Amino acid sequence: MYEQNTSMVAANEQNKFLLLAMVEGDFSRDEIAEDADGLQMMSFQRVKIPAGGALQFEVPTEDPDNPDYTRTLEGIILYNHSAYTLWPEGSEYDEDTKPLCSSVDGKTGIGVPGGACATCPMNAYGSAKDGGRGKACKNMRHLYLLRSGEYMPLLVSLPPTSIRPFKEFLNRAFVYRQRATYGSLVQIGLKKDSNGSNDYSVATFRLLRDFQGEELAQIRAYANVFKGQIKTINIQRALINEEQRANDCDYEIPESATAAPGPDGSYVVGEINGDYEQLPA
Repeated sequence: MYEQNTSMVAANEQNKFLLLAMVEGDFSRDEIAEDADGLQMMSFQRVKIPAGGALQFEVPTEDPDNPDYTRTLEGIILYNHSAYTLWPEGSEYDEDTKPLCSSVDGKTGIGVPGGACATCPMNAYGSAKDGGRGKACKNMRHLYLLRSGEYMPLLVSLPPTSIRPFKEFLNRAFVYRQRATYGSLVQIGLKKDSNGSNDYSVATFRLLRDFQGEELAQIRAYANVFKGQIKTINIQRALINEEQRANDCDYEIPESATAAPGPDGSYVVGEINGDYEQLPA
């Protein structure tokens, strides 16, 4: 679902996006680095599309037992990319089980069967293990959504049922208008849908307003650094996964793959964990 707010001009004056990366914090980067010395760098806070037709997002907080719940998420889509995963039968939602094959870009799989995703039989419609019309390989879309007043973006994982609405929104709100996704403030919501036997939740998307002038310049600078970092991290993760498969062993991911400070040292991003929750039917 795609909607465009007709009052974007008024909202532009009222709601200034607070980009904390450009604001001096209470603690220096050296102080924060000392606290994290010897520890794996933080991973992104993950937000998933709920199952069962629920209309609220569960957003992690500093207290893992008390997440926040919200009907909508507002922010900037800094970057988005495909993420494919093939799980052993019956083990898709077990956090202790590694996938048979995975791809950080939806192009090249690492594992078994591995190789080009476009020609992989497990990525073909009708290959689903339940005999349905779906794919055995779960095709996800990862959105890095930066909210106003926050240092790090949320990682919003879109299941197959929400990818088409996102593509339609991406085309209408950005591609057709020749704008990058970081050039506008967006809102992600939820709607309930059904396949006849099961209810499930689908992401909806709404364009709130476009950034202009100095505000856009600051956001562009941040987004371009971030995109370069996450692309590098994904390449490193793919290489590590490939080497791990070849050696048939487990080892700790090196710091270079989980810590990626920008040229100005503005922030650090970490390894993206896999997706283990059940997807809508």
